[in-house]
Amino acid sequence: MYTFKKEERLCNKRLIAALYRNGSSFLCYPFKVSWMPVETIEAPVQVVWSVAKKRYKRAVDRNLVKRRIREAYRLHKQELLYDHLSSKKIILSISYIGKEITEYAFMEKKMIKLLMQLSGEVSK
Repeated sequence: MYTFKKEERLCNKRLIAALYRNGSSFLCYPFKVSWMPVETIEAPVQVVWSVAKKRYKRAVDRNLVKRRIREAYRLHKQELLYDHLSSKKIILSISYIGKEITEYAFMEKKMIKLLMQLSGEVSK
């Protein structure tokens, strides 16, 4: 339930390109979310995270932000996203666009808001 398996990671370059080209997106500061329904994936949701190298030059900082985002997603994905999807499958990109590295509690609060907004858009 609170795991994040390899099947849930979006690694297919063709799907990532299609997501950025044809997907829907919205902003939930400090995150920008792009998503697109697909049929060909195994898991209900496949996710890719990105943190801009231009904004955070040091890999240590980018990795810290990605770890915090991943943890907040992992803890809340089941009740806020998976339970509302029914039989739909989506691919998802979460980009961090914040100007500074924020505390985990703030990121978690925003991730909850983001997942609730995403589940509302997907179920339309």
